[in-house]
Amino acid sequence: MNLSELQRALRQLRLGAMAAVLETRLHQAQAEPMAPIDLISCLVNDELTRRADRLLERRQKQAGFRDPNRSLDNFDFTFNPKMNRSLVFQLATCDFIVKRHDALFLGPGGTGKSHLAQAIGQAAILQGHRVLYRETHVLLEELAEAVVEGARKRFMETLTTVPLLILDDFGMRKLPLTAAEDLLEIIMRRYERASTLLTSNRPVEDWGKLLADTASVGSMLDRLLHHGHVLKCGPRSWRTKTALSIQEKLS
Repeated sequence: MNLSELQRALRQLRLGAMAAVLETRLHQAQAEPMAPIDLISCLVNDELTRRADRLLERRQKQAGFRDPNRSLDNFDFTFNPKMNRSLVFQLATCDFIVKRHDALFLGPGGTGKSHLAQAIGQAAILQGHRVLYRETHVLLEELAEAVVEGARKRFMETLTTVPLLILDDFGMRKLPLTAAEDLLEIIMRRYERASTLLTSNRPVEDWGKLLADTASVGSMLDRLLHHGHVLKCGPRSWRTKTALSIQEKLS
């Protein structure tokens, strides 16, 4: 079997990374020289690395982050120095996902809630967890579409089994009349089975009015807060600061 035939056989065995680097590794083995077991080890590691990278890419794509580049490394904690930085990094260890706990990020718009939520989602993926990110109104729109298509059961199964569900910007948009019932069902089905991270610019006291269903909101909060970690963001807004800076430059 010559080189081309061996590469083709490796691809048929779904060992594409080995096939891609085989010629290079053979040259390396001749140049060093390299023991056969070391050559095989390099090829196996090449395949494992590529598979891990592809899994990571696939899970990041499946998560559906609005801003995929958000991370803790590019978050400015000095802008709101009173934020509980310790809690943020504790959540980034993803121990709360292992324990099936929940988290609430509360504060005015522009204070970094979405950035931190997505950064923790990225950290979760790096640690091997599946993540689903949705703005709350988008998720409810997708649920409504699933109902029309007769796929509600399958969609709810996806929502309730993913290890980390991030519901972002709760309270930013007007929600459908069924929002309270749908969100309560999601939270109830995930309670102590999987972790939910929810961000909101509205204080929890306003949620009953927002959803026009105080009883459902109470039941939802009981579950979210039972094993919940609450992060208060703010009060300063990045977007307000940016807007003021632009106005100052234009004036």
